[in-house]
Amino acid sequence: MSSAALSVAAALTLTACGGSSNSGDGTASISLQNCGRTVTLDGPAERAVTLNQGATESALSIGAQGQMVGTAYLDDTVAPQWQAAYAQVPALDEKDYPSREALLETKPDLVFASYSSAFDEKAVGSQESFDELGIATYVSPFGCKDKSKRPPVAWDSIATEITDYGTLFGRESEADGVVSQMRETLAGIESAALAKGKSIFWYDSNTDTPYVGGNAGGPQLIIDAVGGTNVFAGLDGAWADGSWETVLKANPDVIVLADASWDTAEAKKEYLRNDPALKDLKAVRDNAFVVVPFSASTPGPRLIEGAALVNDQLGGGRG
Repeated sequence: MSSAALSVAAALTLTACGGSSNSGDGTASISLQNCGRTVTLDGPAERAVTLNQGATESALSIGAQGQMVGTAYLDDTVAPQWQAAYAQVPALDEKDYPSREALLETKPDLVFASYSSAFDEKAVGSQESFDELGIATYVSPFGCKDKSKRPPVAWDSIATEITDYGTLFGRESEADGVVSQMRETLAGIESAALAKGKSIFWYDSNTDTPYVGGNAGGPQLIIDAVGGTNVFAGLDGAWADGSWETVLKANPDVIVLADASWDTAEAKKEYLRNDPALKDLKAVRDNAFVVVPFSASTPGPRLIEGAALVNDQLGGGRG
């Protein structure tokens, strides 16, 4: 990782005390709105389970590992600054959602997910089924099942989700610290804006039809922060099916490659370099590739790290 990104990572690392607030007598209950539902706890969560990497890293970013009893489903690799904390929490299944039985065996008081699909019957079961057991659930606002309840992807709405984690874990000051660091880092990136005048193709996955960063998600926030122009700015959504015709016509200056376990950056480079038409793109000929972990391209505490990585690599650093 580059020095700039490392400094962001270090700043986002919080020293956790390990102990958590007890939900005994005198502790105020907690209640907040989430995707049209009310999340209610007698006190700060003490036995939380996170079902996606984004949820896991959101909890770890505020030092909540001592209040967690399980994690699941990694997209890639947990950020270096949180790996020691991550190792302190049992991984129920790193490659998929755990079985409902395995989840319930942890006796959770709160279950977090980045996507509403975590609560499908094919995954761990509906949120209503957890309600019946007296177990609270929380879904990232960006993953609400009812899309009309999803907030616009913006740095302010990312801050709101981090604040929700702080509230539910009773770690408001730690969450405030993460948000403050995010805003400070963003201001520095925007002042440098090393992609001014450059067109950017954000390549997430797939070859027949490229899955790309659209105009309303983490990739667009990062592209805006570094001053670039998204070649798929006319495509609504965070991610969507693009077209190679659009890429060829745009002939982007830079290609950002999402690095995920299911579709690595190296695999995408190899495809671009060997395709008869795509190999002649300016960015491919110039080796103008920027690599970002998929987990640093989704709304959450790591998105600012993704922005720092893109800006640094545009400036000649190495990811």
